Amino acid sequence: VVLEMKKSGIIIIGKPEIKVVNMVASANLFGRIDLEEAAYSLGRNMYEPEQFPGLIYRMDTPKVVILVFASGKLVCTGATKEEIVYEAVAKLHKQLEEKELIYYE
Repeated sequence: VVLEMKKSGIIIIGKPEIKVVNMVASANLFGRIDLEEAAYSLGRNMYEPEQFPGLIYRMDTPKVVILVFASGKLVCTGATKEEIVYEAVAKLHKQLEEKELIYYE
């Protein structure tokens, strides 16, 4: 980004600070998820299938938002480190299995 700015003639004084503030990652749990039941069981979520096909789950710890789809696919946003993504996905996967909300075909 900095090189492109310099090529455009923008003068940069000093070394810019680059900081990761939001990662977006996708995952696949390879199972079917019952979104209707998940909406009742998980808490801190929003599920309006007429508006959006996925359940929006707001996890407290770690503090991320995960879009959960019936296909078992997920999109995790809000993490600042890769380890946080892995922790959040593992935690959600465990919750789905414990509450019997995920089915493997």
